[in-house]
Amino acid sequence: MSEKIASVHWEGSGKTAVGAISTETGALKAYPYGFASRFEDDRRGSNPEELLGAAHAACFTMAFSFACEKAGVKTTDIDTKASVSLTKQGEGFVIDRIALIMEATVAGISEEQFQEIAAAAKRDCPLSKALASVPEIVLTATLRLDTTP
Repeated sequence: MSEKIASVHWEGSGKTAVGAISTETGALKAYPYGFASRFEDDRRGSNPEELLGAAHAACFTMAFSFACEKAGVKTTDIDTKASVSLTKQGEGFVIDRIALIMEATVAGISEEQFQEIAAAAKRDCPLSKALASVPEIVLTATLRLDTTP
């Protein structure tokens, strides 16, 4: 079993408040976030949706790589983006869509096997399972040609 810890310190109230996100590994250390970085496109801080997208992309990518290895094929490189949609719903907000966009170089794999492994990795990665309440999680997976001799 593994348990990871993140923490937030929040000062102030409402739209003028500021927060700082930290992780036990130090990957984030008092990294700023607040209303402006979440809703007003202020690029000086992060936001929960961006962090969720990063975590989901990382989890899916690792699951895909391990699944390829289990299937007897090797990944050369994988690039994944996650787009997380936060939509106003009533008085609050809801994450209603996550789009995973992955491009990977995998030697010795057919397009069909590639798509099957990618779909299974999306379904089975722990973050996808944790996000099961999100109405729509989509995956666009592109197999890049392996041009190594």
